[in-house]
Amino acid sequence: MEASQLEALQEQKKKLREQAHANRKDQPEKEAVSELICREFMELPEYAKADTVMFYVDVRTEVRTRHSLPAALASGKRVIVPYCVDGELELFHLADMDELSVGMYKILEPKVELRDAPGKRIDVKELDLVMVPGVAFDRRGARMGHGMGYYDKLLEHARADAPLVALAFECQLFPEIPTQAHDIFMDKIITENAIYPGRGRGQA
Repeated sequence: MEASQLEALQEQKKKLREQAHANRKDQPEKEAVSELICREFMELPEYAKADTVMFYVDVRTEVRTRHSLPAALASGKRVIVPYCVDGELELFHLADMDELSVGMYKILEPKVELRDAPGKRIDVKELDLVMVPGVAFDRRGARMGHGMGYYDKLLEHARADAPLVALAFECQLFPEIPTQAHDIFMDKIITENAIYPGRGRGQA
């Protein structure tokens, strides 16, 4: 891709990102809508089948997931949550909500003193199902994050048979998200209105 094309793409993404953030901020009844979306996630056949499931912990105006974590823990699932270290996402086996605390940028994350405890650090290949956040999506399963690439780096190492399921408010969906060859498509996107089948990985 030529420099001028790349610059135009980045500008297009910037405008979409700004619009998606504004839409998400204005989403009414966030708590109730988030609970509905999370319930749909936990009723998926892929969820029933999975032993080890990654949940993201919501930040700012994302679909709120923290209220669904206790139910997931109580169900006997092996619950994994990500946290960021030096620009990379690490994975933590969460056994109790008390293992989380408010860290930098007011983000709820695993307590620092627990991260290297035996059995707490998890490899991405162990995940059977991956819940994915994002800023904007389209109905093909294309995803746009904050532009830092944290999730892209993680997801490219996820097992091919581990579904990638994004949670989003309907207002975060756009007709088309601009993509590049390396971008990873979601297998499903769940909103308050529908479950959209995405293109997934390895498909033209």
